[in-house]
Parts: sequence; C-alpha cells; structure tokens
Amino acid sequence: MSDSESAPASTDPTWRNAREAVRLASRPTTLRKTLVIAAIVGTLLSVVNQGDVIVRGDADSIMWMRIAVNYMVPFVVSTAGFLSACRAPRGPAR
Repeated sequence: MSDSESAPASTDPTWRNAREAVRLASRPTTLRKTLVIAAIVGTLLSVVNQGDVIVRGDADSIMWMRIAVNYMVPFVVSTAGFLSACRAPRGPAR
C-alpha cells in the first residue's frame, strides 16, 4: 500500500489525563449519548424495581433517592465505558 493509499489518520477522540477525560465526557455529543442511555435504562430500572410503590403513591423521599440512583448509575457506567474505549494508548505523547 503506497502512502497515498494508507488509511487516513484517526480523528476519533482520545484522552491521556483526567482533564482531557472530563473534557471528552462533557462534550455535547458524548452527553447526548450517555444521557439517552441513562434515561432509558434508569426508567426501566425504576419501573421494575419501584414501579408498584410509585403507582400506589407510596414513594417517600428515600424511594425518590433510589430512583435518582437508577438514573445516575447507567450514566456513570456508560460514560466510563465510553472513556475506556477512547483512552489513548500508553506511551510517549505525540
């Protein structure tokens, strides 16, 4: 394969340190994906785990905190998965 036929340079986002990871995780395109995942999974978890309590109207403040966690966990997991996939290879910086 000649130089003109070589694969184009990767434009995929990567990160090497915590500051770059935060910047990458807070990009609108990243947040759009991770928030959609959190909304879908959080809603499913809430319906499965606390749906009967919500429908009966018996949800207290502790229950609403548990429901909030149902949304936070998938957000954190999907963000961590995204960052894990985007981590720059170890070695000297370019």
